[in-house]
Amino acid sequence: MRVALPISALIVLLAFWEWYVAYAGIPKFVLPAPSLIYASLVSNLSDLLWAGLSTLEVTLKALFVAAISGILFALLFSISRRFEMTVYPFAVILQVTPIIAIAPLVIIWVGIDNVDLAQVIIAWLVAFFPILANMSAGLKSVDQNLQDIFTLYGANRWQRFWLLLWPSSMPYLLASLKVSGGLALIGGVVAEFVAGSGASAGLAWRIIEAGNRLNIEKMFAGLLILALMGMAIFYFFAFLENLWLKRSKA
Repeated sequence: MRVALPISALIVLLAFWEWYVAYAGIPKFVLPAPSLIYASLVSNLSDLLWAGLSTLEVTLKALFVAAISGILFALLFSISRRFEMTVYPFAVILQVTPIIAIAPLVIIWVGIDNVDLAQVIIAWLVAFFPILANMSAGLKSVDQNLQDIFTLYGANRWQRFWLLLWPSSMPYLLASLKVSGGLALIGGVVAEFVAGSGASAGLAWRIIEAGNRLNIEKMFAGLLILALMGMAIFYFFAFLENLWLKRSKA
């Protein structure tokens, strides 16, 4: 049922879309029918997949850096309350400032010839805060009674981290990665849109290119691949989260 229901809804939606476009006589440069989008996807599959791999590479790089930096800062926050009070407001500022406003500055500072690096930085800016916030919450949620037991048995800092803090905060980290994975993808795409030049080999540039040529069905095909990439990242971390929870309960 978990798979059948959304697939059934999708089939009904596509059937209605195909019928309505033909019934209302909507031009394909306004809203192409799903059959035209499918045909465009097949004919441009190689080009779109290579561009998608470029965007995915940027996304994974940014997510990796965001995970490492988020975990590191959360650990520092758990060690020093003063450090947290000093740095946390700046992390909040980065989170609440619209990325579309920061992206042009990053591209200017990095240079238009280094769009890939700018993409990674922008995607990292978007993906960093959820990991930091969730990991911090996970480290603070450790049972005080377990903390006291580790203190009673004279556990050192490494033993306390590896045997208590890390396992307790892992569900929080995996939950944040589900969110940050999608945000990193959005950040990478925003960077490509802002750069707006052929220096980028990613999927967003292919969508812009198709839009400039009024090839709307190719735009939809690119959007479809972007959506599938976002779903794959989300469900990969959801799978890891389920594995971890089952292992914890075993």
